[in-house]
Amino acid sequence: MPSFGKAAGINGNRDVFDARIEVAINRAEGNGRTVPGHWEGDLILGKYKRSALGTLIERTTRYTILVPLGEHKDATSVREAYAEAFKSLPAELKKSLTYDQGKEMSEHEQFTIDTGIQVYFAHPGSPWERGTNENTNGLIRQYFPKGTDFTQVSKEEILEVQRKLNDRPRRALGYLKPDEVINQLVALKT
Repeated sequence: MPSFGKAAGINGNRDVFDARIEVAINRAEGNGRTVPGHWEGDLILGKYKRSALGTLIERTTRYTILVPLGEHKDATSVREAYAEAFKSLPAELKKSLTYDQGKEMSEHEQFTIDTGIQVYFAHPGSPWERGTNENTNGLIRQYFPKGTDFTQVSKEEILEVQRKLNDRPRRALGYLKPDEVINQLVALKT
């Protein structure tokens, strides 16, 4: 039982993993949003935190990949699902992924081996270090409000929301759509 005035579980209930590479140390290239291939990721938790939807957002183009996880939000499931989501992208769009310090990314070293994508971690309590992702999660909540049970949402529904997000003009892109911008980048590289 915690003493009066002490928060329960500050260090006890969190799984902590080593070998974290924090944003401030190594992500200078990706901070300016001018170099494509730097991603931000997160989980949107469903009803009672029993299900989840993975979100991956490319910082330059705002291109969004939604990863259906359902109730499988453990580290191995997240690593495998994210690796599969990145599989079809060209190498120049797979440079880094910035994530919060959630235990679902505790297999980040294996993820880097599997994909070639270096994983960086935002400092605790610093959501502005992944601002693109936080903003996009707000847009996603327009389609999947808090309390959504992602085990009851079909993959087709999730992909339709992904399509809508990537087909939505963004002020930050000069009112171009993320789909248009990422397709231009891929066309330039081929």
